[in-house]
Amino acid sequence: MRYGTLINILGRLIFFLGLSLLFPLGWAIYYGEGTGPFIWPLLLSLVLGGSLFKWVKENGEIRPREGFAVVGLGWLVTVLIGVLPYLISGTFTTFSEAFFETMSGFSTTGASVLEDIEGTHRSILFWRSLTHWLGGMGIMVLFISILGTVGPGGLQVFRAEAPGTYSLEKFKPRIKEMASILWTTYIVISVAQTVALMVAGLDFFDATVHTFGTMATGGFSSYSASIGEFNNTVRWIIIFFMFLAGVNFSLYYIALRQKSLRAFWKSAEFRLYLGIIIFFSVFLTGLLWGEGETLTDTVFQVVSITTTTGYVTADFDAWPFAASGVMVFLMFIGGCAGSTGGSMKVGRHLILSRHAFVEMQRMVRPRRVLSMRIEGMVIPERVITNILTFAFIYLFLTAASTLVVLTSGEGLVTSFSAVVACIGNIGPGLGGVGPTMDYTIFDGFYKIYLSILMLIGRLEIFTILVLFVPNTWRK
Repeated sequence: MRYGTLINILGRLIFFLGLSLLFPLGWAIYYGEGTGPFIWPLLLSLVLGGSLFKWVKENGEIRPREGFAVVGLGWLVTVLIGVLPYLISGTFTTFSEAFFETMSGFSTTGASVLEDIEGTHRSILFWRSLTHWLGGMGIMVLFISILGTVGPGGLQVFRAEAPGTYSLEKFKPRIKEMASILWTTYIVISVAQTVALMVAGLDFFDATVHTFGTMATGGFSSYSASIGEFNNTVRWIIIFFMFLAGVNFSLYYIALRQKSLRAFWKSAEFRLYLGIIIFFSVFLTGLLWGEGETLTDTVFQVVSITTTTGYVTADFDAWPFAASGVMVFLMFIGGCAGSTGGSMKVGRHLILSRHAFVEMQRMVRPRRVLSMRIEGMVIPERVITNILTFAFIYLFLTAASTLVVLTSGEGLVTSFSAVVACIGNIGPGLGGVGPTMDYTIFDGFYKIYLSILMLIGRLEIFTILVLFVPNTWRK
C-alpha cells in the first residue's frame, strides 16, 4: 500500500468536496439563511484537503489495492464532511442522525430521520438533495472525470463507483474518458428533467431538488408528502426520468455513437428491465382494481421501487398484502447494472436465470458441453462465480442484519424491510419505516448500523469487504 498516494488523493477529494458546498451556500445567501453551516465546512475542506495534496506527495500510480482503499476511505471522509452542515445548523442534534441522513444522501438511499421537512432551511434541503446527485453517478467517478487518475487501480475505482456489466467490453474508452462521458450524460439528462419540471409548473428550487432525487434514484424531496405534493403531469415526468436513470448509462453512449436507438433493444438487460416494469405495472393495477388507486400511482410506485428511487405518491404499506408483497419483491430487483439504481441489479438477475437454465440442461445431458451466451457473448465462469458469490453474501447479509435490527424491539416486518430498503438503497420499507414514516424509531446504534448497510449496498459489497483483508494494507 502506497500511503502517500492514498493520502494525496484523499486530500484532493476533500478539497473538491469542499467546493461543492458553494452551491448550498449560494441558496443560503439567496434565502437569507445562516451561512455558517456551509462556510466553516468549506474552509475546513479547502485548508485540510489543500494541505494534504500539497505536502503529501504521490509515490507511484494507483494500484488495485490503492483503488479499493481510495473508494472505501473516500466515502467515509465524504460522509464525515457531509454531516457538518447538519450539525452546525442544528438540523440534527446527534451525530448518529446526521451520519444517517448524510450516508442516506450520498448512497442515494433516501431513508430519512428528518421529521419537519417544510420547517427546515431551504439551503439545508438543497445540500441534502445535492448529496444524492453527487453520489448517484459516483463522487469518485466525477473526481476521475475532472482530475483524472492513472494506473491499474483507476479501473477498481471506476467499477466500484459505477459498476459495469458483463458487456463492459462494448464500452472501451480510457477510464478518464469513460467517466467524463458518463457524467456528461448524467448532467445533460438532469438539465432536461429540470427544464421539464419547470415547464410543468415547479420553481427552479423544487425542480432542481427533485431532479437530483430522480436522476440519482435517491428519493429526497422538499415536501413531507414527497411526489404526492404534485399533479399527474409532474408525476409522469418523474416516472419517465426515473426509468431513464435505471438504464445502463453506457447504452446512452453507444446509442449516441451509433446514432441509433437499436442499442437499447439489442441489450438483453434493457429488454428484461422494460419487461419487469410493464409486467408488474399491469399486475399491480389488476391487484389494486377497486382499491381506489389510479394507474398513475400504480405505475409510479412500480418504477420508483424497481429503480430504488423511493419516491412515493401512495402509501403502499396500506395496500392489500399481495400488493405490498409485490413491492418487497421489486426491492430485490433494482435498476440495470451501470445505472444509478441500487439493489441486486437486473443484469445479475439475467445472468443468474440463464445460469439456472443452463444447469438444468446439464442435468439432462451431462456430457454435453454448454456455455452461456448473452447478446452473442460467452459469459466467463469467473463472472458467473462472482455473481453467485455476490448473491449469496447479499442474501446472507440481509438475513443476518434482520436479526441484528430485531434486537431493537421492532417487529419482523419493520426490521426486515428496513434492512432490505437500506442495503438496496431504496429508502421506504413497510411497517414502522413505511412510505408515510421515517427511521426515527431506531436509536443511535441502529442508525449507524443501517448507515453501514447503505454504504455496503452502494459499493456492492466487495469493495467494502476487501478493506478487511489484511493483505490490502501491507506495503
